[in-house]
Amino acid sequence: MNAIIEKINRALAEAETRAAAATDKAAIEQLRIDYLGRNGLFPALSKEMGSVPAEERKETGRAFNAGRTRIQELIDGAMERSGSTAADSVTERPDLTLPGRRRMTGHKHPITMVADECVAVFRRMGFIVADGPEIEDVFHNFDALNTPQDHPSRDEQDTFYFPDGRILRTQTSPVQIRVMESHEPPVRIVAPGRVFRRDTPDATHGMNFHQIEGLYIDRNVSMADLKSVLQTFATEMFGSGVKIRLRPHFFPFTEPSVEYDFSCHMCGGKGCPVCKNSGYIEIAGAGMVDPAVLRNVGYDPEVWSGYAFGMGIERLAMLRYRIPDLRYLYENDVRFLEQF
Repeated sequence: MNAIIEKINRALAEAETRAAAATDKAAIEQLRIDYLGRNGLFPALSKEMGSVPAEERKETGRAFNAGRTRIQELIDGAMERSGSTAADSVTERPDLTLPGRRRMTGHKHPITMVADECVAVFRRMGFIVADGPEIEDVFHNFDALNTPQDHPSRDEQDTFYFPDGRILRTQTSPVQIRVMESHEPPVRIVAPGRVFRRDTPDATHGMNFHQIEGLYIDRNVSMADLKSVLQTFATEMFGSGVKIRLRPHFFPFTEPSVEYDFSCHMCGGKGCPVCKNSGYIEIAGAGMVDPAVLRNVGYDPEVWSGYAFGMGIERLAMLRYRIPDLRYLYENDVRFLEQF
């Protein structure tokens, strides 16, 4: 008889005595732990089975299985005599009358929430969503958009360049170029996405932020169409009382170009510190697509016309939720994020 079988026989004799004397749950649980628990006798013996000679393995394995089964029978018998159950030997029965525990789940970031809402508004106006790469080439980010070679935005102090000449896109406008290159007009898209600029982070600026831009190309598109879309968007986002105003400006890719403002929803246009007592808050830029941009993508400006607009999603989030500092959106402070 080998050593493992001898240990099993001694354990069975000992377990018989302990099971007969066990009258409470603690003693029965200790019996289970000593013989069948993670660090008990039988798990330890199973690790020794590999050292048993080949001619003895069959007999030893049979004795091992029989012994483990007998130990379990002794434990079950002891629990039955004491009025316990297998569940009682490990832990108390759960109280099914207690209320359930609500699982903590995450939720969307405020920037994502505002971006989704913007997209939903424009979709209701017939726009479809387009996307493009965040690592761009100079042609799509600058050249095709009619940006002069000496424009400050091309400088390395303003734009992140890779050694191979590619860049991190500074705006989502390259998406418009890529869509026009691959689609015949009419085109009606919005392009939400992340952009990058070499700005010093402060309360209203960051090196990484988000934009949503729109483009509509068709026959006989006018500035009145653009104003109508911007007014509808402002109303959907900030309520029926909001107004917009357009101010002349210059952008290389639109002509004429405008900056557009929304009436301050904090004071209703009466003037307050938020709007610097002007009654309006600057949102972003827009304008009629420059004919040079249309020619760059193969569109005939004598046939097709259109408008483009863009705005910062962080700016909209700050206005919507009255956030005083853009950096709050990126610090991942749970106390701040839980408010949304």
